[in-house]
Amino acid sequence: MAAARENRMTLEKRYSLIGMSLIAPTVVILSAVIVYPLVSAIYLSFFSIYTPTLKGAWVGIDNYTAILGTRYFWFALWTTILWTAGTLFLQILFGVGMALLLNQNILFRSLARSLVLFPYFVSTVVAVLVWRWLFNDLYGILNHLLLIAGIVDMPVDWLGKMPNTMLSVIVVGAWKFFPFVVIAVLARLQTIPEHLYEAAKIDGAGTFARFFDVTLPQLRDVLSIVILLRIIWDFKEFDLIYLLSGGGPVDSTRTLPLIVYQQAFSLNQMGMAATYAVAMMVVMLIFMLLYLYQARKGAQ
Repeated sequence: MAAARENRMTLEKRYSLIGMSLIAPTVVILSAVIVYPLVSAIYLSFFSIYTPTLKGAWVGIDNYTAILGTRYFWFALWTTILWTAGTLFLQILFGVGMALLLNQNILFRSLARSLVLFPYFVSTVVAVLVWRWLFNDLYGILNHLLLIAGIVDMPVDWLGKMPNTMLSVIVVGAWKFFPFVVIAVLARLQTIPEHLYEAAKIDGAGTFARFFDVTLPQLRDVLSIVILLRIIWDFKEFDLIYLLSGGGPVDSTRTLPLIVYQQAFSLNQMGMAATYAVAMMVVMLIFMLLYLYQARKGAQ
């Protein structure tokens, strides 16, 4: 009996060692690409560092007091929140609407489901080049159509004047990322029991009543997860805004990620850039904790 117990304990230890050896590469990779950069950013934020030489002096929390005491940081934070909220609203609106349409038995539904993913998978650089051509105030097709329709009397400067620039960036961001919402919502729609809709029809519920009384409550959990994920991802979006507007005109669309880039590589202030990055991380950490709470709540 004792020998059998000892053999079992030995086998359990062996399985534990095998499991640790299997996850060890993942732990090493995550530490290399996540933990080390995170610790380095926090460490650099306490220094005034010149980017080309990566040399500087210890300044403590002076970088944090500097950014928190300037209008520059708070305006960029507000711009980032405005961009995130605007593009998120359109993503949810278009994503849910498209998912409801693709859930119906329409013609060429399989083809439509494939084509709707195109914006999400196309390269950001290619997408921005196309949209900049569409928005061009001299030969852009958008202004051409508006002039023909008589909606405007002269070409609109979509990317060089506020609030046109912010609206344009929000629309492009929503177009680029709304397929993610479509995928998540469509997957949930296909699991809603059909008898719920049949019972609602028997009770005399119309199309809108069935949506608000049956569909929307069933989508609440997946939408909460999607919204939190999109907030996190949109808040740190850099390449689309940088390529489309460059943060202009002046600094009206300059979000926090663009400031981090500017501080590090235009002004050569790596320490200040790290400080902005840490401030961003704190804001994103709040949404990350909400996401983890919601995910754990949904798993229970």
